[in-house]
Amino acid sequence: MTKEILIHQIVDVLKQAGFIVSKRCNIRPRSFDLAARNAETLLFCKVLYNIDGLNEETAKEMRCLARYLGGSALLVGAKTRNQLLEDSVVYMRYDIPAVSVQTFYDYFVEDTPPLVSASPGGLYVSIDGDVLKEARQKVSMSLGSLASELGVSRRTISKYEDGNMDASIDIVLHLEEILDVALAQSIDILRGFEKKANVEAKQEKVPETQPDDGILNMLYALGYQVMSTSQAPFRAISKDTSDTLLTGISNYSSAMIKRADLMSSISCVTMTKSVFIINGEIKAQNVENTVLIEKRELDQLSGTEELAELIDERTKKHNINI
Repeated sequence: MTKEILIHQIVDVLKQAGFIVSKRCNIRPRSFDLAARNAETLLFCKVLYNIDGLNEETAKEMRCLARYLGGSALLVGAKTRNQLLEDSVVYMRYDIPAVSVQTFYDYFVEDTPPLVSASPGGLYVSIDGDVLKEARQKVSMSLGSLASELGVSRRTISKYEDGNMDASIDIVLHLEEILDVALAQSIDILRGFEKKANVEAKQEKVPETQPDDGILNMLYALGYQVMSTSQAPFRAISKDTSDTLLTGISNYSSAMIKRADLMSSISCVTMTKSVFIINGEIKAQNVENTVLIEKRELDQLSGTEELAELIDERTKKHNINI
């Protein structure tokens, strides 16, 4: 199976699940391949045949983009190391959940979340500690006697009940057999790994420092918060109290037009605006829904309100022409 096939399968699954899907990000480098939205769910999907190909820098940018735009980052692939990804299993790569296409389909189309997570030591299941404790007490079984039945320590059972430790699949099956109760907790691959993320990832903040790029610094001076990107199709995300702008910077060229067209598609999914600041003269004021603004025009503005008015004016004009 190639990456091309994987992407086609993922787009098909997303459409079956009622998502609107952006055009494919086929401009290098790229931190994500597809953006998709369904109701309140916004996804940034990275597709890799081997999920081990995700690097830390790309993962960090995906997490920042998702956090800044109110979405979730997700990796979909076919294999890890020398083996295929198992279905109904969630893998983690740099604090981003990674799943097979089948697991992706089960979660979004069949509404069947996975139960198993992969860790360096093997496959594990989260136990509902409250159900475990209630079932153990119902049959008048002590921590020690249950631990003896399983061949684990009393402390291990206590950790299971406190929700502080996952268990191997064999242990969970044995527990369910002994207590005659379902204990496995399903995994919400969009939010279920928050408690498993390390402290640094939890505290990771979107950078809000003054940008070192000249044009981005102009936007910062107008009153926008600016998050620079290095691998996205846009150069930055610029925010004020009312607008979020996917922001590109370039000379006017055929490559810029291609990028602006992709930004337009992504902005429709992310429910943001899209603007390209051009060094030099522009030959059109829009590429689809992306508004083109000359740097000299930007330099004449005194605040975010004036830029918003210019963007709205050119957007309306474009829509009327259509």
